[in-house]
Amino acid sequence: MVLTISREMKPVELAAPVAAYAHGVHVPAGSELIFTSGVVPTRRDGNVPTNIGEQANVVWQNILAILAEGSMTISDVVSVTTYVVNSDDLADHLKIVMAARDLAMAGHRAASTLVTVPALARPEWLIEISVVAARQPNS
Repeated sequence: MVLTISREMKPVELAAPVAAYAHGVHVPAGSELIFTSGVVPTRRDGNVPTNIGEQANVVWQNILAILAEGSMTISDVVSVTTYVVNSDDLADHLKIVMAARDLAMAGHRAASTLVTVPALARPEWLIEISVVAARQPNS
């Protein structure tokens, strides 16, 4: 049986997180780890949706596929870093991106950072996400 062994860090000296994330996550030595590259909103067929909501959903589907390849699930994610292209609709885009993260994470809390950037490597990409996942090795 594979068990998730990470532990959310909740220092009493800090205010509660402002969204559905953890201030920190402890991963014990000896854990199996997956580090993704920045996962982009390109579908397997090469198509990229034009709106931020669809792009966020594609990115999370791609992340789930990477985790599955490593025999992990969303509950093994310990850290999420999200990059969103700055735009005139940034406030709306951030709400959409955070809602997609919350839906994908299904109540699981990980350390999370969201960064706005002027552009990503391709002009059609509006979002890119990298994650770190950890779990106890198979015995």
